[in-house]
Amino acid sequence: MLQLKRWNTPTIYNGWEQITRHDRTRAGFNPEPTHDFMPHMGPMVGRAVTVVCEPSNGEHPKKNPDAWSEYRRYVANVPGPKIVVVQDLDKPRAVGAFWGEVNSNIHRTLGCVGTIIDGAIRDLDEMNNAGFKALARQLCIGHAFSCPVRWGVEVEVFGRAIQPGQLIHADKHGFLVVPLEDEAGLLEAARFMDANECLTLIPAARDVSGKTSAQICDAIDDAARRFGEVAHAKFSRKGEW
Repeated sequence: MLQLKRWNTPTIYNGWEQITRHDRTRAGFNPEPTHDFMPHMGPMVGRAVTVVCEPSNGEHPKKNPDAWSEYRRYVANVPGPKIVVVQDLDKPRAVGAFWGEVNSNIHRTLGCVGTIIDGAIRDLDEMNNAGFKALARQLCIGHAFSCPVRWGVEVEVFGRAIQPGQLIHADKHGFLVVPLEDEAGLLEAARFMDANECLTLIPAARDVSGKTSAQICDAIDDAARRFGEVAHAKFSRKGEW
């Protein structure tokens, strides 16, 4: 995971699309826009721990006064690093924030590196100070009746269904939820495709000194062919390499 974290999410996607058997237009990444409130922290990588909240409903804390304690024990028992994926049933309204200074510090101590929440966060400076990254829909002042309602279940955030334990890579571009069968080859594929770009298309686009426009276009066309041929040779047997 530390090595995956060294690349941005689009680079990881470039590798993933070469090895997956899933539809690259429908699977993996978020179809709805997200907002990275800590882009300076760079990418985050971790296993999903999932939770559902409904800050507008004051009955939830009454039904289970021990919800926070039980939920924290669920989080603590999952190996890290972890990303907390929160489905807010109030969306798109911002009734209350599940995340703030206290919750971020607690989850950081429990091995969580950040969150993806389709609701709101608050205490932005304090969350930064805790080193807890957040992709969220918006900011909110209050927390209302924020508490865990269900956890360890499938959730849907920003149009993407996520199962507990799934590998997630996220940054300011959005997030990629990696199917289990694609995990093994993901890092090598991302490295390979990045090197492929650096050895073909990018040099052709930058090496323009003394060339006419026609020569530049010809060089880029040649590089594009080589880029495709190299990728095809490497990944023509998807899932088997």
